[in-house]
Amino acid sequence: MKLILLGAPGAGKGTQAEIIAERLSVPIISTGNILKEAVREGTELGLKAKSFMDKGELVPDELIIGIVSERLAQPDCADGFILDGVPRTVAQAEALEEMGVVIDRVVNIDVPDEIIVPRITGRRSCRQCGSSYHVEFKTPKQEGVCDKCGGELVTRSDDEESTVKNRLRVYHETTEQLIDYYSGKGKLREVNGDGEMCDITRAILEALEA
Repeated sequence: MKLILLGAPGAGKGTQAEIIAERLSVPIISTGNILKEAVREGTELGLKAKSFMDKGELVPDELIIGIVSERLAQPDCADGFILDGVPRTVAQAEALEEMGVVIDRVVNIDVPDEIIVPRITGRRSCRQCGSSYHVEFKTPKQEGVCDKCGGELVTRSDDEESTVKNRLRVYHETTEQLIDYYSGKGKLREVNGDGEMCDITRAILEALEA
């Protein structure tokens, strides 16, 4: 199964990708994770991407496609994969097709903006080890302190409210066009992403069989 998960920032794509990947025994190709790692390590790619990410803007297509092309060429992708965070534009989708990447299903996890904003702005990250928390859904034992290493919990720059709203604006202007793109190819399935995690997982698995 070669699958794309679509949805706005904070829609739960990453969480669902982990669950579905385990069920299907395929790797997750998460451009977000690859980019964040590059930023942490201060690589050339990371430095280029950081200036865009800090402003809530999309990383240019050529950087993203270069990352994905290298990753999909690895042996563990031969029997399928889940793309999380790519494509984000129709141009990226077309570039994937030109690379010969055939997608079986595209699942759009639909969540309203008014739910997404508090989801993202409530995130906290350990400055020291990178562990993730949330002010409502995953609170630390001691406020502002990481349970794992005792490091300070902070709000990442791309999780600030102004940046989140800009990320949503960019999503609606660019990435949302992919819904029509893949719908026209008969590959799109819609799933309600506002609910219990297990219910959303069940809906995605059902959508893959539809």
